Amino acid sequence: MIKHVILWTLRDEITAEEKEKIKKEIKEGLEGLKGKVPGIVDIKVNINGLASSNADLMLDSTFESEEALKAYAVNPLHVAVADSKVRPFTKLRSCLDYES
Repeated sequence: MIKHVILWTLRDEITAEEKEKIKKEIKEGLEGLKGKVPGIVDIKVNINGLASSNADLMLDSTFESEEALKAYAVNPLHVAVADSKVRPFTKLRSCLDYES
């Protein structure tokens, strides 16, 4: 199994109310890919970090293999979510992929 974990920080100019809406849309969009994109074992987005956090949300996903993760990265369904719900609103992205 391959773990794919991402931490995002949203852009500074986004208001707190807008951030809550954006985080919910990112969660719905990415979690909605399970069962639609081959190779996804599990996919969860945590949008309720504690005040001590320095990131706004986290993707915690598991893939069948490294090949499945690579295919996910370019899958049109994933790219559509990333391009419409994630990339326009994030200023920082940190990623860690590892074998579990």
